[in-house]
Amino acid sequence: MEKHATVPVFVPHYACPHGCVFCDQQKISGVQRPPDDLEEFLFSAAEGLGDRFASADIAFFGGSFTGIDEPLMRHYLAAAAKTRKKYPKITGIRLSTRPDFISEHILDVLCEYGVTTVELGAQSMDGEVLRLSERGHTAKDTEIAAKMIKARGISLVLQTMTGLPGDSREKDLFTAQKIAELSPDAVRIYPCVVLKGTKLEKAMKEGAYAPQSVEEAVEICAELMDLYEKNGIKVIRAGLHSSDLAKNGGVVAGAFHPAFGERCQSERIYRRLREKIIKNGVCSGVFCIAAKESDVSKTVGQKRRNVLRLEKEFDIIIKITYIKESEKSI
Repeated sequence: MEKHATVPVFVPHYACPHGCVFCDQQKISGVQRPPDDLEEFLFSAAEGLGDRFASADIAFFGGSFTGIDEPLMRHYLAAAAKTRKKYPKITGIRLSTRPDFISEHILDVLCEYGVTTVELGAQSMDGEVLRLSERGHTAKDTEIAAKMIKARGISLVLQTMTGLPGDSREKDLFTAQKIAELSPDAVRIYPCVVLKGTKLEKAMKEGAYAPQSVEEAVEICAELMDLYEKNGIKVIRAGLHSSDLAKNGGVVAGAFHPAFGERCQSERIYRRLREKIIKNGVCSGVFCIAAKESDVSKTVGQKRRNVLRLEKEFDIIIKITYIKESEKSI
């Protein structure tokens, strides 16, 4: 498989007029501002791809990219477009922004510079959750922006969160269903974490907010991943990237785990195995599971969690066998 890379450019809090209760972009990105000479930075990154990667995207993350003053936004986009033209391995330009910062004029600008993907921070499709999170936009804003982006032929990625203030399993499932109806090309699922110095930390200390545990987040996110998969929508990320958050110690509570995505995949496998055991009527003896080598750790589960749960519930012995990668696994 040919490897694809991402060249990230963080624009934390640039142009964002809202202080969402959970947000501290400087802790999330670990930087204060983009490189002073963006063109030089991008050229160097493109040259550094070497033979390790077949292609790469330039990605503007953080903040609200399309809310930046237009001359500065065009400056950033021009540097990306110039890099893409000079280096064939740069195959895309992507950015993240807010649903209420999308307009036909903004999309004219993005198309002018060849933007290929827009990621919208929808977070929730429940009005009360959005209000309590102080998002400053509505679910309707997300619907309108998503349709406008797709109409331009730009790839659409929607970002959602679980465990926000006022949230629940039912609301998370409602959000996922509404997101699926918008037919994005992909989604990201971020369980809410409490960052030091945010309004959410204050609410938690005052007893007004109870963060999700890792286990609670894994269970609901596994369910959401199943829902998206059934609707033909790819989940490209589950859980926050661990590197910068772990370095600066910004997380004080919530569903943060360095292998959160794998935990979710492991939970999904556990549920499929459980259904298979029930369907086959297994109630004693040895139950053999065939798994690809790349799936073994997720099948067994962290600290053999899946195996132990199944053995205890069904009073059986689980035996894992390896199969070739080309063969079908569980």
